[in-house]
Amino acid sequence: MSKKPKTTTSLPSKADILAFIGNRPGKIGTREIARAFNLKNNLRAELKRLLRDMADEGAIEKRRRKLHKPGALPETVLADVTARDSEGDLIAVPDEWDEEAHGAAPKIRIVTSRRARPGQAAGMGDRVLLRVEAVEDEDGVRHRGHLIRIIEHPKQRVIGVFHAIHGGGGRIEPVDKKMIGKQLVVHKGAEGGAADGDLVSVEVARAARLGAPAGKVVERLGSLKTERAVSMIAIAAHGIPSVFRPDTLAEAAAAKPATLAGREDWRKVPLVTIDPPDAKDHDDAVYAEPDTGKGNPGGYIISVAIADVAHYVTPGSALDREALVRGNSVYFPDRVVPMLPERISNDLCSLRPNEDRPALAVRMVIAADGRKLSHTFHRIMMRSAAKLAYAQAQDAIDGRTDDTTGPLLEPVLKPLYDAYDALKRTRGERSPLDLDLPERKIVLKADGTVDRVIVPERLDAHRLIEEFMILANVAAAETLEKARVPLIYRVHDEPSMEKLHALREFLQTLDIPLAKSGALRPQQFNRILAAVKDRDNEQLVNEVVLRSQAQAEYSAQNYGHFGLNLRRYAHFTSPIRRYSDLIVHRALIRALGLGPDGLPDDADVKALTEIAAQISAAERRAMVAERETVDRLIAHFLADRIGASFEGRISGVTRAGLFVKLIETGADGFVPARFIGDDYFQFDEAGRAMRGRRSGESYRLGDPVTVKLVEAAPVAGALRFELLSEGRFDGERRRAPGRTERDADRARRGHHEAMARKSKHKANRKSKKHKSKFKGQRKSR
Repeated sequence: MSKKPKTTTSLPSKADILAFIGNRPGKIGTREIARAFNLKNNLRAELKRLLRDMADEGAIEKRRRKLHKPGALPETVLADVTARDSEGDLIAVPDEWDEEAHGAAPKIRIVTSRRARPGQAAGMGDRVLLRVEAVEDEDGVRHRGHLIRIIEHPKQRVIGVFHAIHGGGGRIEPVDKKMIGKQLVVHKGAEGGAADGDLVSVEVARAARLGAPAGKVVERLGSLKTERAVSMIAIAAHGIPSVFRPDTLAEAAAAKPATLAGREDWRKVPLVTIDPPDAKDHDDAVYAEPDTGKGNPGGYIISVAIADVAHYVTPGSALDREALVRGNSVYFPDRVVPMLPERISNDLCSLRPNEDRPALAVRMVIAADGRKLSHTFHRIMMRSAAKLAYAQAQDAIDGRTDDTTGPLLEPVLKPLYDAYDALKRTRGERSPLDLDLPERKIVLKADGTVDRVIVPERLDAHRLIEEFMILANVAAAETLEKARVPLIYRVHDEPSMEKLHALREFLQTLDIPLAKSGALRPQQFNRILAAVKDRDNEQLVNEVVLRSQAQAEYSAQNYGHFGLNLRRYAHFTSPIRRYSDLIVHRALIRALGLGPDGLPDDADVKALTEIAAQISAAERRAMVAERETVDRLIAHFLADRIGASFEGRISGVTRAGLFVKLIETGADGFVPARFIGDDYFQFDEAGRAMRGRRSGESYRLGDPVTVKLVEAAPVAGALRFELLSEGRFDGERRRAPGRTERDADRARRGHHEAMARKSKHKANRKSKKHKSKFKGQRKSR
């Protein structure tokens, strides 16, 4: 019989803790450290304080609910190949890295398999998925990476708009904001058949010593003079797959409607879909009824049915392979780039009214206080009773029924809202992060240009569907954990120490405290948001709190969802548009024995870790592309208003200048530091402000300002402003009138005169240096 290890009566040193964290793989937290050093229970509180002190000092950091040495890499990393070492091995750096917090990105030496076939080995510029391990320092490289998959090959080309020149040739206007103002010449004969206004892909030749670099048009991507042209820029720039392969389309076309065989018949259950009015695919339907069983007075049974995409998209099929590459559907104001062909997404898997459709459903029993008591999953055949819009459902509850909602009000809609009222109670107790940021929507004209920008009203109908979906997602994660079947979680880490420190400094300028110690919970942020409710800085504080949060992602390892304040959470409710949900559907089918098309046996945690990293990257790509398209549409909308003034609010402060968000459209633009005023403005990081060295005038994050639009670059989606309003003096805004056009012009002239003097001074110095060098050369001869 083995002896129980003796308990220790003193804490380990910081060096011992760091050594343990550095040498141990897997989960590391307070419990693991206490066990490793055999600490008594009464020392665990002191250990927590010690770890908190080490985190404040920057010696350790908490990421994914685990302790790490600062700058440590996770086991699976998306990385960019940037160099070769002296022996020719490839060196990569992480795709995402906080240099401000951790310094230069760590280098990863890629180990290449000798058996790798041509085309399977990584090369310079590739974006790759690596399995990473720490190794001893060798020439500054402390990580070794084993290639899992090549995600993307390097872009040796520039995407831009071709502007023809009389006589042949032309110039390229790049779509990348970083290349604004840079010229790219296309010589006569290198146009590749491009016409004026075409979006093109250009192969860039090595730049000559003098003049602009030249390029050759290698692909015409379409004309920007056509409708839906703006989203085409983002699709091309980010390499978003937008055309389905022939084998994928053939497989979709050959798909046959599912039958009742092997399914429960739910066709008489009056499930309804509630979606935006312009939705084309309807993949979720809901129904609720009072629980008439004994022992649950005032309770409800909620049913959520989700389109059975797994029936049509089977593992390893052409549809499956392309869905994984796409990762998710991408939603632009003028089009959708779907994850699956329309035959699947808008037809066979769209829960249309009065049509038989296969679904995977969860039936959840909740108590009168909203607590979920039990749940069961079912593979069913359903028939939607109605297709409703959010506003239509809300109008019916508010007493304004129509021909569709009138017959549904008592048997369907009222029980749905009663069940939602119960769920609101548990939401209040759970207290998820409650950010209030209005979501703007661009309304387009028939020609694809902006008509107006609106803020849609947030209705109880939206919240009802949201709460039902969250409950179903939790049920899916719980079922799979209980069955010990691997899955992909939707996870959200708590904010990093660095972001919390920056948030704390910002809140101090508003006299709002944020505790330094204690367990971090969403309720702490909710108290901050409640403190600024209905104040002038309400939206600003909501945005700053949002920026302090980590980004949600997909992971085969569970570390909870901080924002929703949930221990386990998985995406189950949208397999038409998210590959993660398709994986969860397959896992449920396998766990519950619901058919032969479940998750394959070889889809273990290791395989799902790779898929999670890939679809997380695809999600980030989609978010950037969607945001850039909105920027381009707004810039195009405002391009004919150069010289107009707008009310806005400072949304960002950097050393380079100020970012301003316009109140009217939500558009973001930039004010370069040199155009802020006639003083020399310096960046005050702690105060989140630009401060005049001589005058003390300052512009702080969140300040309301008046700006003039001086430049709009629709292709790049960039706006440049000049400030017309004055800043703060000694913490107060001046009551005097704002800066006039004459003041702005004077500031501009002063800046240009200063730049001219500086340029002349540099030229004189260069001339003197040249003369001195020439004299020295004559002496040496």
